[in-house]
Amino acid sequence: MESLALVFSSGWASGINAYLVVLVLGVADRVNGFSQIPDVLMRWDVLTVAGFLYAMEFIADKIPYIDSSWDAISTAIRPTAGAVIGVLLAGDASTLDQAVLGAVGGGTALLSHLVKAGGRLAINSSPEPVTNIGASLAEDVAVFGVVAFAINNPEAAAAIAAVFLIIGLIGLYFVAKLVRRGWRRWKKKDPIAASI
Repeated sequence: MESLALVFSSGWASGINAYLVVLVLGVADRVNGFSQIPDVLMRWDVLTVAGFLYAMEFIADKIPYIDSSWDAISTAIRPTAGAVIGVLLAGDASTLDQAVLGAVGGGTALLSHLVKAGGRLAINSSPEPVTNIGASLAEDVAVFGVVAFAINNPEAAAAIAAVFLIIGLIGLYFVAKLVRRGWRRWKKKDPIAASI
């Protein structure tokens, strides 16, 4: 269970950009040989595929509505990647430890993915692409920073990831309330809905 903090941080980050997480962990292990990072992540084939998919996500994530489509596709990928990374970080731990770390990684990735996808839907309501590009770059910087920091300072990085997750969930709650309120107002003003 020593890996719990690193799993939580990488799970949060995987929910936002799983491919960047694999790249940061894999390159860090290849350059410095960290014992807590599984060697499978530093393999050239893994890094090549992660790099290609990250490049695709980097572009898709900056384009309004394309980013939401990409997020819809990633709904299955990001939590799964978070769970797999959690199990890999458990190393040769017992089966229970691997299951717990997999659940923590996947669950955290799912929550942060929902925050990202919901926030992007709200951002897409603005007619200009600047907010999308800014949000995407901020996400990439946050993922890179948290995962890179987590390699040497897992507890502090987990605390930062937890704060980001809580802020995101609270923000998503308020956005959902605004959308619901707007939907109710629209339904009241809609003459077709009023006549039915």
